[in-house]
Amino acid sequence: AFNREVSDRWLPVDQYIGGIEHAILHLLYSRFFTKVLNDAGLTSAVEPFTRLLAQGMVNKDGAKMSKSRGNVVSPDEIIEKYGADTGRLFILFAAPPEKGLDWSDRGVEGCYRFLKRVYRLVDRYAAKVRGVNGETPAHLPAAEQSLRRAVHAALKKVTGDIEERFNFNTAISAIMEAVNAAYTYANEKGDGVDPVVMAEALSLLALMLAPFAPHLSEELWQKLGHAGSVHLQAWPAYDPAVLQVAEVEIVVQVNGKVRGRLNVPAGLGEEEMKQLAVTDERIARLVAGRQVLKAVTVPDKLVNLVVR
Repeated sequence: AFNREVSDRWLPVDQYIGGIEHAILHLLYSRFFTKVLNDAGLTSAVEPFTRLLAQGMVNKDGAKMSKSRGNVVSPDEIIEKYGADTGRLFILFAAPPEKGLDWSDRGVEGCYRFLKRVYRLVDRYAAKVRGVNGETPAHLPAAEQSLRRAVHAALKKVTGDIEERFNFNTAISAIMEAVNAAYTYANEKGDGVDPVVMAEALSLLALMLAPFAPHLSEELWQKLGHAGSVHLQAWPAYDPAVLQVAEVEIVVQVNGKVRGRLNVPAGLGEEEMKQLAVTDERIARLVAGRQVLKAVTVPDKLVNLVVR
């Protein structure tokens, strides 16, 4: 019925995606057929799929969205009012793919505002950065370093969330944080932005946004002066060196309650973080005369002193 050599090259399928309603007609039967074919010596595959992602349902007004219930939202209405990218972005952002999605008109409007915000940022600086391809200087002012760090941190997060975890909602959230960082930088610098740094930031934002808002990303890519389609570009790699910081802010808790924040050298060990916390003037007053039973630490983030 088929060429076994070709079958063995394609099977098993890397990723199966289907909802719970497909568990019998699609998933169970395909497994059954594959095992029968394997027993007959027609294919080497024992299982048809390597990984399974069971996607959640879309709910509206507390019930599963379906035509029989009459509670569906027409995609044509969303596309006409907000554009296809907005509908796509909301569906991916509203919930993890394995969870149920509660439809929200306000959520759709929020995604529409975000995409307009990205467009305004690119439109403001497109002429200034178009054609700028120089290498980023090794030594940059603090504001430029902060922007690069935020964008590369988002790129690292988006890459892992897409390729490893299918967490599209957190990937989009990371892009939103990077856009906020770009606006902070733009508001601080105005027309005095570093064109090389801003060109890199905007180009990476367009590339990261491409899987989620393909039409807008294509327009942004062209607006920035790049040749070819954004969807034919290689996925960018983040620079680990950009993510390194000399100093970080950690939260200090006493018995689980936030009592202060400290700027400390990055990469400190547990004991060093504890000592800096207990010797801080404000924290020292809070724990004076009390016994520190232990210190629970999260590297570069938090110290929780458990005292009595």
